[in-house]
Amino acid sequence: MADAGAAAGAGAGPLGAVAAGAVAGLLGQGPAACGALASASTSADVLPASIADATTLSQTFRVLDLSGVLLNGILGGLIARRMNFDMVGFVVLAILTATGGGILRDVMIQAGPPFALTDPYYLGTACAGALIAWFVPFTSSLAHRFLVVADAVVLGTWAATGAAKALSNGLGVMPALLLGCLTAVGGSMIRDVSVGERPSVFGGNKLYAVPALCSAATEVAMVRLGLPDGAAMLAATLVGAGTCLLAYWRSWRLPVISDRERRRVQRRAARTPGVVRGSWRTLVMTTSRLSAGAPVRRRRKPLDPEDL
Repeated sequence: MADAGAAAGAGAGPLGAVAAGAVAGLLGQGPAACGALASASTSADVLPASIADATTLSQTFRVLDLSGVLLNGILGGLIARRMNFDMVGFVVLAILTATGGGILRDVMIQAGPPFALTDPYYLGTACAGALIAWFVPFTSSLAHRFLVVADAVVLGTWAATGAAKALSNGLGVMPALLLGCLTAVGGSMIRDVSVGERPSVFGGNKLYAVPALCSAATEVAMVRLGLPDGAAMLAATLVGAGTCLLAYWRSWRLPVISDRERRRVQRRAARTPGVVRGSWRTLVMTTSRLSAGAPVRRRRKPLDPEDL
């Protein structure tokens, strides 16, 4: 009987070895112990199937995640090329751009060491992106379009994974939205600050943080509705990537404070001199007096320091 248990353990790998050891330990303890061992082995046979399904799902998005790391490593390397950095600068900017957002997310969640530091493929892929940017300038229109489309897909994927990881760690809706956006745009913010530039997500450029917010919100809504994780993450990725590409194509931008002040000055300049601002009744009465030729009571001129 011990030989049979050992043979089963040798054929089933590590799990079988544990089972064989348990059989050898329970040889003299009767049928009840053997029945308990049989039920435990049955549950152990069911567990790897569910783990395999989750692993298959996570591996799919891990490929997308590593593709995003490679792409953002290339983008960081292109910034280093524009700034005329050496190879060290290429590598540093590539790592910051590719892994900065994910490291910030994992540190804020406090769910163990950052994933980008525990998986050796992430840093290696970021360095590979820096090496590609060192040799390939990406100046053609086809390469530019490829970078735009790939960056949009990565944006949607990272925002969705950031929100999903926040929800899986028991955080609420607002933290999930925050961490989703931070995962998508955190690396580019750190990169821009490192080279002494204003972060591009703060204004004056195409929409970037808003598509990330849309992707994270879609992920949160799908999870709250009870959809499977794969369907929720796919829908969130499509929403984020589609919004980002549409904003790039239509040149959508959020208004900045200078635009508001300029419109305010233009409205003041276009306003008729002598018309007193107020309610609509005041505006109608003033217009009627102007048409009738009646004198308009003007505002009192403020005192100047020279008049005192």
